[in-house]
Amino acid sequence: MIRLDADRAVEFCDGLRRRDFLHAGTIPLLGVGLQQMLGFKAAGAVDRSKGDMNCIFLMLVGGPSQLDTWDMKPNAPVEIRGPYRPIKTNVPGIEISENFPRMAKHADKYAIVRSLHHTAAAVHDTGHQMMQTGRLFQGGVEHPHMGCVLSKLKGPKGDVPAHVLLPRPIGNTGGNMPHGQNAGFLGKTYDPFVLNSDPSDPNFRVPDMLPPDYLTAMRVDRRKNWREMVDKTVSKFETSQDARLLDSTFHQAYTLMSSQKAREAFELHREPEKVREKYGVNRFGQSCLLARRMIEAGVRFVTINMFETVFDEITWDIHGSKPFSPISCYRDLVGPMFDMAYTALLEDLSERGLLKETMVVATGEFGRTPKVNPAGGRDHWPQVWSALAAGGPFRGGEVIGSSDEIGGYPKDNPITPAMMAATIYRGLGIDLETELPGAQGRPIPLVDRGVEPIRQLFA
Repeated sequence: MIRLDADRAVEFCDGLRRRDFLHAGTIPLLGVGLQQMLGFKAAGAVDRSKGDMNCIFLMLVGGPSQLDTWDMKPNAPVEIRGPYRPIKTNVPGIEISENFPRMAKHADKYAIVRSLHHTAAAVHDTGHQMMQTGRLFQGGVEHPHMGCVLSKLKGPKGDVPAHVLLPRPIGNTGGNMPHGQNAGFLGKTYDPFVLNSDPSDPNFRVPDMLPPDYLTAMRVDRRKNWREMVDKTVSKFETSQDARLLDSTFHQAYTLMSSQKAREAFELHREPEKVREKYGVNRFGQSCLLARRMIEAGVRFVTINMFETVFDEITWDIHGSKPFSPISCYRDLVGPMFDMAYTALLEDLSERGLLKETMVVATGEFGRTPKVNPAGGRDHWPQVWSALAAGGPFRGGEVIGSSDEIGGYPKDNPITPAMMAATIYRGLGIDLETELPGAQGRPIPLVDRGVEPIRQLFA
């Protein structure tokens, strides 16, 4: 019989490690799943006087077509320009697709980068890597997500995590490669807190962070005492690296569980129904609303995956035939969904005085082919696409760069994923000369030498 209240350390004859023991039977008693445990300690060296900017990063999984969204070519042949027409915005000279009528009224709040491109393979996974880390993964090195870097260098503010990922990580997109949504070589301590739940579900809750409604403060403390007994029982293992990681993450998780502010940040039912409807009662819309609440609560970086996969789901990935999406979905579903949530987010942040301290970046992993394919859709095209940048230090009502007459290649001011990452880091107040600790303590530069931010974006 295993005694959790024993006065001396115990040794398991089968070689069971402390980590395995806790994962197998004890952590559930504490109300925290080991794999979802958080570790957001301030461990970096940055100049905090540079400001405390936040970021909401919208990963438009699937790759929106530049020609059918924010870089229309109405004078091109029909097989190039596609089925949609441009509409004017509230900024003279800027036009976007008719699929985004709400966005057209707020063009003064965001900039459009129309010359984003990369030269790697036209695969979803590589695009995800590059847009979220600034680098392509090579030689077995997984680079950290920008939010994880921020978590490492600045740590959390108060009781909430530094970086939250909504609603779930990107799943299968065909390449069987990492998507760049974790801390990579920085270590799991700086992985984001992953919601792993659909905030549009009427019964939405965050089971691995928040205790059940019936769990009183006394019972939460009792669970903490259980953990202390476990520590006492298996103290022989306390010197291991896994044990130290557990120590550093448990207290943060316990703080989240017992913090009223953290709990309330996830309680979407506190929002008026009109507000929830304004964002759109769907997974992406409610994730954007939740992101606003996260920023209000003190989360520094929120990543939102608009979709989890590109297979058998209507997404931006408009190849035109199953298991992918038809181009008509931009008019019927995906376009309106993004239009509602994005504009509601910008309006809400602006009205609450948060937009000036929160960057909102929206981008896909690549664009789409200029010429419509035989199935009536467009295929992968990393040679050029568009991204949106709003809030924080960014200048709204601007167009950065341009594509050629068919929307196939950058015409001027070509922008790379590395430059986008450098832009976000600069906006966050992180020195681009920073070096991060890699394997065996080998320093890895935050961005490669010579990579510059998009200076035209900054006011």
